[in-house]
Amino acid sequence: MIGNTTTRLQHRNSSSRKKSISLPCLQQVLLLFLTFLTGCFLTSTVILHTHSSLSDEEHISRATHASSSSSSSTVSVPAIIPSSSSSSSSSSNHPTLLQDKRILVAIASFDFSQFPLLEEVLDSYQDLCFAGSKVDIYIHTTVPYTVALIDLLNSRLSCDNLKVIISVQSPALRLNLVDCHRTLFYEMIDVYDLFIYSEDDILVKPSTVATYLKETIKVEQLVGKSPADDFNIGIVRYEYNYPPDVIINDKTRHATQNVTRVYWEHLWTPLVPKSLDKAPQSIVEDHYVTMQNAHQGMFLATRELLKAWKDRPNCQFDVIRQRPGRRNQPSQPTEGTQRVWMSSRMLHGGKHCNVQQLIPMKNFGQMTVWHLPNKNYRRVGKKGRLGGGGVENEFATGDEKFDLPDASLPTAMQMHLELRKAFPKVKSVSEGKEYNGIVMINDIDTQRIFKRFKQHMEMVDDRMKSYEDYVSRGGQLSDVDFESWRWVPVN
Repeated sequence: MIGNTTTRLQHRNSSSRKKSISLPCLQQVLLLFLTFLTGCFLTSTVILHTHSSLSDEEHISRATHASSSSSSSTVSVPAIIPSSSSSSSSSSNHPTLLQDKRILVAIASFDFSQFPLLEEVLDSYQDLCFAGSKVDIYIHTTVPYTVALIDLLNSRLSCDNLKVIISVQSPALRLNLVDCHRTLFYEMIDVYDLFIYSEDDILVKPSTVATYLKETIKVEQLVGKSPADDFNIGIVRYEYNYPPDVIINDKTRHATQNVTRVYWEHLWTPLVPKSLDKAPQSIVEDHYVTMQNAHQGMFLATRELLKAWKDRPNCQFDVIRQRPGRRNQPSQPTEGTQRVWMSSRMLHGGKHCNVQQLIPMKNFGQMTVWHLPNKNYRRVGKKGRLGGGGVENEFATGDEKFDLPDASLPTAMQMHLELRKAFPKVKSVSEGKEYNGIVMINDIDTQRIFKRFKQHMEMVDDRMKSYEDYVSRGGQLSDVDFESWRWVPVN
C-alpha cells in the first residue's frame, strides 16, 4: 500500500516536472512564431510601398512622355509634376506652364521719376526667369542710365535667362513713348511665346503670368482655338488704402490694422453688376467676369492672339495710332489718354478691337496686380476724378522742398560702390570673359527737335560713351564711373 502510494507520488511528481518543462518551451515557440509573422508583415509592407512608388513614377513618366509627344490635341496642356524634397535635381527638369516660355516684356519708363518702383518691377520679372522662363525686358526711356547704375542693376539681375535692354528714345515722343512696344512686339512676333506690355509701376508676379497662361488654355478649351481670339484674360489693379494724412511710425502703426487692397478704378455700386459682371457671352459666363472699366495699364498676349488681332476687323492691333479725340477739339480725349488707349481701350473698346476682357471668377485675386505708387486711391472723390465731389484735388508745382531722411542711412548705391572698391571684379575681355550684362542702345530720332535738344544730346553722348567703355572693360567700373554715379544731377 505504502509502496503503491509512493509509486503514484513519484509518477505524479515526474508528470509535474514534465509539465513544468514543456510550458516555457511552448511560450518560446509561440514568441518565435509571432516574431516571424511580424517580420513577414513588415517586409511585405515595404515591398508593396516600393512597388507602388515605382508604379507612380512610371505612370508620371509615361504621362509626361505622352503629353510631350502628342500632336493630335488642339490645346497642349503641359504636365505639372510636383518637385520631390529628396530630389537633388532642379525644378527646371519638370515641365510647368512657365518652363522655357520665351517672354518679351516692354516697359514704358519716361525718366527716373518712378525708378524706385521700376527696381521692384525688374526684381519681379527676374523671379519669372527663376521660375523657368526665358525673359527679355525692353525699358523704353528718354534718359540714358549712368554706368554705375547699370552696374548696380547688373549685380541684382543675375538669372541666366534674363536679358535687359535699355532703349533710349527721344523726349519728343512725350506721351507717345507708350507706343514703342507695339512695333517691337510685331517685329519679334515669331521669336517669343508671350508678350507683356506694362507701365513702370505695376508689379507682375510669376503667379500672375502662370494664371494668365492657364486661363488662356481654359478659354480655348471652352470656345475653341479660333473663337478664343475674341477674348483675352485681363487684370485688375489695386492699391492699399493707407490713411492719407498719417505718417506711419512706431507710434502710429496701429493705423494700418484695417488697411487692405482697394480697387480704386471700380467704384460703382452695387459692385455687381455696376463695376463688374459676368461675361456677356453665354459660353464663358459661368467662369469669367468682366470689369465695366477695362483700363489695366498693361496687357498680356500670346503670339497667336497678337497675330489674330492684327487681322481682326476694326482692330489692326499692330498699327500705332492716336487715341480718339473730340470731333471739334481733337486734343481732348474721348476714351482716355494715349497710355490708356494703348494699354486697354484699343483692345477692349467696342468700337475698336472689341476683344472681351475676362477675369476668372474662381481665381479673381490671382489676376490682380499692385499699382506700386499707391497714390491714386487718395484722389477718389475729388473734383474731376473718379467718384468726384466738390473737394478740389490739390496738385503740386514740382518745386516743393521736402525734408530728407537721415543722411547716415547707407543707400544701395553707396553700398554697391564700396563693395566694388573693396572687392573689385576680376573680369577682363582679354581673358575671354566678355561683358554679358544690361544692354543700352541709343534709339533717339535726332530729326525730332525738342526743348534743350543740344544739352540733352550732349548728356546722351557722354553716357553712351561711358557705357561703351564699360562694356569694353568687361563690365569694370572706372575711376570716373565711381565719381559720376548720379543718374539725376543734383541742382
